[in-house]
Amino acid sequence: MIPRISTVETTQAVYLRFIEALKDAGFAGDLNQDYANRIVLSTDNSIYQVLPQGVLYPKHLDDLQLIANLSSQQEFNEVVLTPRGGGTGTNGQSLTDGLVVDVSKHMNQILEINPEERWVRVQAGVVKDQLNAALKPYGLFFAPELSTSNRATVGGMINTDASGQGSCLYGKTRDHVLALKSVFLDGTVWESGPVDDDELLKIKARQDRVGQAHRLVDEIFREKHALIKAKFPPLNRCLTGYDLAHIRDESGLFNLNSVLCGGEGSLAFIAEAKLNVLPIPKYAALVNVKYDSFEASMRDAKAIMAKGPTSIETIDSKVLNLAMEDIVWDTVADYFPQYEGDPAIRGINLVEYTDDDPDALKARVAQLTEHLDAVSGGAGQCFGYSVVYGGEEIKKVWAMRKRAVGLLGNAQGQERPIPFVEDTAVPPENLADFIMEFREVLDSHNLAYGMFGHVDAGVLHVRPAIDMKDPEQEQMIRTVTDRVVALTQKYHGLLWGEHGKGVRSEYAPEFFGELYVELQRIKGVFDPYNQLNPGKIATPQIDGAELLKIDAVTTRGQLDREIPAVDRDTYDAAMFCNGNGACYNYDPKDAMCPSWKGTRQRIHSPKGRASLVREWLRLMAKQGVSLSDAAQQTRESGFIGSLPARIRNSWRKQQGEYDFSNEVHEAMLGCLACKSCVGQCPIKVNVPEFRAQFLEVYYSRYMRPFKDYMIGSLEFVIPTLAKVPGPYNWLMRNKTAQRLFRNTGGMVDSPVICRHSLAQGLKARAIPWASVETLNALTGNQREKSVVLVQDAFTSYFETHVVLDLIDLLSELGFNVLVAPFLPNGKPLHVHGFMGAFENAAQHNTQMLKALESAGLPLIGVDPSMTLTYRQEYAKVVENPPNVQLIQEWLVTQTEAFEHLSGRLAAHNFKLLAHCTEKTSAAPSIKQWQTIYAALGQTLSVEAVGCCGMSGTYGHETPNLATSKKIYELSWAEVVNDPQNQGKLVATGYSCRSQVKRIDQTSLPHPAQALLDVMRSSRYQVTQ
Repeated sequence: MIPRISTVETTQAVYLRFIEALKDAGFAGDLNQDYANRIVLSTDNSIYQVLPQGVLYPKHLDDLQLIANLSSQQEFNEVVLTPRGGGTGTNGQSLTDGLVVDVSKHMNQILEINPEERWVRVQAGVVKDQLNAALKPYGLFFAPELSTSNRATVGGMINTDASGQGSCLYGKTRDHVLALKSVFLDGTVWESGPVDDDELLKIKARQDRVGQAHRLVDEIFREKHALIKAKFPPLNRCLTGYDLAHIRDESGLFNLNSVLCGGEGSLAFIAEAKLNVLPIPKYAALVNVKYDSFEASMRDAKAIMAKGPTSIETIDSKVLNLAMEDIVWDTVADYFPQYEGDPAIRGINLVEYTDDDPDALKARVAQLTEHLDAVSGGAGQCFGYSVVYGGEEIKKVWAMRKRAVGLLGNAQGQERPIPFVEDTAVPPENLADFIMEFREVLDSHNLAYGMFGHVDAGVLHVRPAIDMKDPEQEQMIRTVTDRVVALTQKYHGLLWGEHGKGVRSEYAPEFFGELYVELQRIKGVFDPYNQLNPGKIATPQIDGAELLKIDAVTTRGQLDREIPAVDRDTYDAAMFCNGNGACYNYDPKDAMCPSWKGTRQRIHSPKGRASLVREWLRLMAKQGVSLSDAAQQTRESGFIGSLPARIRNSWRKQQGEYDFSNEVHEAMLGCLACKSCVGQCPIKVNVPEFRAQFLEVYYSRYMRPFKDYMIGSLEFVIPTLAKVPGPYNWLMRNKTAQRLFRNTGGMVDSPVICRHSLAQGLKARAIPWASVETLNALTGNQREKSVVLVQDAFTSYFETHVVLDLIDLLSELGFNVLVAPFLPNGKPLHVHGFMGAFENAAQHNTQMLKALESAGLPLIGVDPSMTLTYRQEYAKVVENPPNVQLIQEWLVTQTEAFEHLSGRLAAHNFKLLAHCTEKTSAAPSIKQWQTIYAALGQTLSVEAVGCCGMSGTYGHETPNLATSKKIYELSWAEVVNDPQNQGKLVATGYSCRSQVKRIDQTSLPHPAQALLDVMRSSRYQVTQ
């Protein structure tokens, strides 16, 4: 028997009083003190894990003022508040044991764009890529580039003074901040920007915290100017946070933003920002240079810099090889050709040029390529390069570089590359020597690692591989960091060149020296009680205020080691999430995690769900429960054996008894099981897998809803129902029955079974059922042109016409089609956690399909989601799963058989709406459809859309209806309802076509159906 989980770390009394006081004062945003939200916000992209007391989501500026005003009351002087943006920090910048203040949920509006004066005003929760998408029609962009640009917020960028690729030309975030609207901790709202001495005098005369801050910062600048100038070298990646070196700008104006930018939320809440934006360069080129060693790429950077590029990025072989194994490589492989006799690529430099004059651009690129041609093949030189022109193509390479950052975390084994000496910065001329010594440090401890960085700026990203669950390896954090600090100082650099200080603020006194006390004074005037993100950058000079230490903050590994190894292995799909936050992708046209986009709740993201499962495993282990044993017990006890306990626990749940499992359950039910996370998360976090595992155990303790049994049994009963479909269809269309299902079964609606069966259609076409006997009876010529179609329940019974049209298409193309007998695939069982039943179905189906496969004919499936189950879910439970290909994966190998038709068919333009699972788990297959269409003289473009919101039965379930429609509206509705797309759209997924038909009453054809229509409308038939 699995005990209930009732003991969790509850929110402290003072924070509960604070939250209640906020409510009473009219706080309009969201307030979360539940354990699930606290757990999800306890990690970022660092090695640390700190449980907050709660999460505040302010709705507007007034809410931020309420928080600040209330916190300044004596009763709440001990309340800690930490602003948080995208939560992608690698140093624990936004982790806190107090209250998280997250503006990204509500305060994410672009308030004003002024294209003439080239500035924009935004709220702090706006995502960088969101802003650039809005600026693109004006030919403008917000320059600082980040690998996390699809989820990094402007507020987060300001608080870490973020920068990245291209910083030598475009600088850092603070270089583009024109004004900031901040809320000080006494509730004062202040708009800061450059001011002259007359205005500064007026501000300094104020008797509030604004006046105090300006008086102190100006005093420090005047009295310590010479020391500041001597202390900090003029690096491109200069000091971040409390930037004493830039209190006055080049024109002599005083600017408080130099202190606020990079302050990591330790001085004030950033509410809004007025930002400088730049014209998008009209033309761009990228030169991809290959080397046989990483050192060679480093040392060659100096010569390349002399050729005047916009930026130079470098990647070592470790990172490059990870990219080559990922779906992203399919988009860029042509730009990194390998020829016979070439050495292995051990390093690459990505050299970008931008210009508004195409001829000038080509001339600048020619300067570099002439140099490369002259030195190519020499000792320590490159051995080849390629040149890419055009912004869209270049974006693909940069997307690979961005993705490669996260891919480092997907190394195999328990030792994973982690960020803790992540972003050192030294003068570029020192970088190669610095890296060689850095490598010696890591090699001396036998640490594997990957390196990449901005060689033009002297910034290096390195992630040594350590198993933080191992206490001995954990000690390496201190050992390596101390040596890297000394090494960075030796080469006149900084420990934190890009990603902020966070927990690594421990080393601030070493780098600031005697100026550190001035930082303490600044912190004290802004935050006298050390309430704002304490322990980061600097502390006020009060008793008990200390900087955090890198080995004194709880790490994820320390908590994970409390979980039994067998359970960690069983749930490894969740355990290795490193918090990189790729699932927080804002882009509605991207497939990644539709439930996050539809709800904007972090518990409904892959990162959130992985965090919850990790904590669930830990809490279970504390009670002596092995989840692996529990799953086995669930299968052995059966339905009846656990019924009394399930009834009892369900009754207690209704009575309000707390169980953390119920919070995890809520997050899991919000998952669409679309598997976009599997393909797009760089760590390959597989939510559908551990969701199914969790549900199996959860429903051994609680009663299942009736809808789960309906959905799970559908594949097994539908062949019988389809024999006389009338009663079933009447029931599904009946309003009274629909209300009954909605209220008791949890289903809003269901598709109806086709009146004409597949068997009737096959009989009319003389298409045989596939069996070992029929396949072995084929002659040699027949066999070469034969293919076996594997059925799935959804297309065979709810879209029979799609299957028959596919058969007709293949027949007209000269292929001999045989259809495998229907057996349940089992995917619905897997989705709902019927793991034992799924394994049985998989074994049974595999036995039949392997027998057919033994005859040597290819097997193809119709629906992408069901077909990909054979290579994903089946691979977990079947030793040798059948090789069932997607239609296009097989058909693209047969194009020579029908290329002669391309000139005899009327040309049409089509637009493909691909299934999420197909796009992210079988990315090359999308291009394969385009190849097939081109071979038949047709044009097929891929429409940029996210998820349709259906995903199997998700959209049919009552609790999901509103979110399902919201997800559909994010990207699909506009495309489907665009008059210019009428008659052009095709969709590969059954669920996608079902959703379009349900919401917009529009029937979209399968790509095969569209091709068949083209052939028929062209009045051409293949002579058999």
